[in-house]
Amino acid sequence: MRTTDTTGILDEALQRLHRSGPERLGRLSNHAPMAVEALAAHGRAGSVHRWVDLYTSRLEEFPSAVEPVTAANWRAALGEPRRAADWIGHFGRETAERPWRDVLARWWPRLLPGLYGGATHPVIRVGHAVRTLLAGGGTGPRLTELAHGLGYWAARYRPVAGIAALPGAGGAAAALDAVPAVAVQDGGFPDRLARVTGLPVWAAEVATPEEAHRRLTELVRAATHRYATHGHGEPTMLVHAATAPNAVLRTLPALPRALWVPSLAAAWTASAAVTAMYAPRDPVARNPPGTTMTAEEVFERATAHGDEHVIKLADTALDVGDARALAAALRAVELSEPLA
Repeated sequence: MRTTDTTGILDEALQRLHRSGPERLGRLSNHAPMAVEALAAHGRAGSVHRWVDLYTSRLEEFPSAVEPVTAANWRAALGEPRRAADWIGHFGRETAERPWRDVLARWWPRLLPGLYGGATHPVIRVGHAVRTLLAGGGTGPRLTELAHGLGYWAARYRPVAGIAALPGAGGAAAALDAVPAVAVQDGGFPDRLARVTGLPVWAAEVATPEEAHRRLTELVRAATHRYATHGHGEPTMLVHAATAPNAVLRTLPALPRALWVPSLAAAWTASAAVTAMYAPRDPVARNPPGTTMTAEEVFERATAHGDEHVIKLADTALDVGDARALAAALRAVELSEPLA
C-alpha cells in the first residue's frame, strides 16, 4: 500500500532533518530523510516523528560552507566531501529558480558516472526525493530534500574505472550469480570498491528506453530476492545491491528517455559491485520459500524493528511485490540490529 502523505508530517520531519548534515563521523550517511519518506509512502506517517526522535543521536550539525559552487567552478568542486554545504546551497538555488525536473535532467548525466560515491547513498536519497515529488508533493521541504540529495551526490561523486568485462548471463539473477567476489573482503566501501576489477556483462545490448526500464525492473527484483539467500554476507551493505538500482528505477519517469539506457548501465555496475564486495561464501538456501504475510504486515514489522536499512529494503520489497521479495525483507529484520 503506497500513499501520499497529506498530513504535513513528512514535510515537518524533513524540515527537522535539514538542519543536519548528510553524514556523520565523516563517512556514515544520514539515512533519516530516506527512512521517513519510506514510512510516509506506506501509510506510517504517524510513526515518523517517533522514529526521528530515536535516530536523532546519529545526526550531526549541518556542515560549514567553504565557497559557493558556480557555473565556472563546479567541476573543481565535484567529489569534494568538504564542499557538501556548498553543493547543497547550489542545488537549493537551482531548484528555486527553475522546475525541479529541469534541474534533475541537467545534472543527472553529470552525476551518473559518480553514482558509486558515499556507498551509493546519495543516489538512493535522490530516488526517495523524486518519488515524493512525482506523487505531487512539490512542497518547499520536498524540493529542499532533492537539493540535499543532489548536493550530497555531487560532494561524494566517485566514478569507477578499469573494470574488465567478464562473460555475462542472460537474466539478472544469473548475472548476479556470476559476479566474482573480491579476493579480500575487509575495509570500508572505498577500499573494497577499488578491489573490483571485473564484472559480468549484462544488458549491454539494450538500446531502447523501454528495454532499459524492463531490465532495471528485473535487476531490482533479482537483487531483492537474492538478499534472502545472501544477505548474511553483510546484512547492511548488501541491502544497497537492491536499493541503489531501485532508486534509479524510481527516478526514470522524471528523466528524459534518452537517459534511461545509461542509467541502467550505472545501476547494474553499482548492484554488481556491491554484490562482489560483500558476497558470502555460500547462500543459506538455493530456493527459499516466500512468506504468507501480507505486504502491509511485512512493512509493519520493518517499522517496528526500526533499522533504517531494514525499512528501506522493505520499501523496495513492496515495490517488487512478490512473496520472495517480502521474505527478503523479513530476512533483513532477522539479520539486523533494531533501532534502539
